[in-house]
Amino acid sequence: MMKMIVTYKLKYLFATVVLLCSAVSQAQDSWDRWGPTRGMKGAGVLVRAGYTFGGTTPLPLPNEIRAINEFSPKGGATIGVDIYKMFGKRWGASMGWHFFYEGFHTSADVKNYKMSLTMDGNTMSGYFTGTDVTNTDMWGMTIPILATLRMSPRWNFSFGPYFSTYFKRNFSGLGYDNDKGVGYLRVDDPTGEKIYMDRTNPSTYDFTDNMRTWNAGIEFGFDWKACKHMNVFAKVDWGLTNIWEKDFDAVAFKMYPVYATFGLAYRY
Repeated sequence: MMKMIVTYKLKYLFATVVLLCSAVSQAQDSWDRWGPTRGMKGAGVLVRAGYTFGGTTPLPLPNEIRAINEFSPKGGATIGVDIYKMFGKRWGASMGWHFFYEGFHTSADVKNYKMSLTMDGNTMSGYFTGTDVTNTDMWGMTIPILATLRMSPRWNFSFGPYFSTYFKRNFSGLGYDNDKGVGYLRVDDPTGEKIYMDRTNPSTYDFTDNMRTWNAGIEFGFDWKACKHMNVFAKVDWGLTNIWEKDFDAVAFKMYPVYATFGLAYRY
């Protein structure tokens, strides 16, 4: 309940800022009015803060995942700064330093899903059938290096690579029987010994130490100039690097972080 109230208040504040800025900006759109704060080829700084949500997922979803029961982004936040430079009326570039928290919770029914599970102190590898519950948390910093296209006096589109490093991370979860009462691990191979698992005594896993400490990908997003110094923005960071270390094989699939951010930016 508290989380819902906080989220509602943030959305209300966000909408209020946009409406107030729009009310103040009654003049007609013009390149001079909405360009950088000083000159069409000016440089400046953007200070950003936003709400982040998304998940870390195999792409595309493998056949072993039969149903997604729950996908619940925990929500997250980002705060950072971008230095930008316009080379003319249309084109420019920027570089940023963004600190973030990203997290999600998911529950899925799987069949013959290759993984390692720990039960009663014993770790076993094999093929799991049942319900897999996963929690992921990542704290870190992203450095985007972007090209900027001014589509109109008030709309900017940006696109380019980013590099992220993680200060702290978590990837852990549970395995147990699904709603039909089916939950077991075939040890070593799909026809191996069957170890039964249920929600009264679930198996666990924690692959945090097997995650990379960095990621690289593509960022793309839009900025809308709501008033002279305030932008409303939306962006997507699409990871292109598998989150697992090269020699990790307890999970059969490559997984990638895909997160979107919505927020406000103050433009100097």
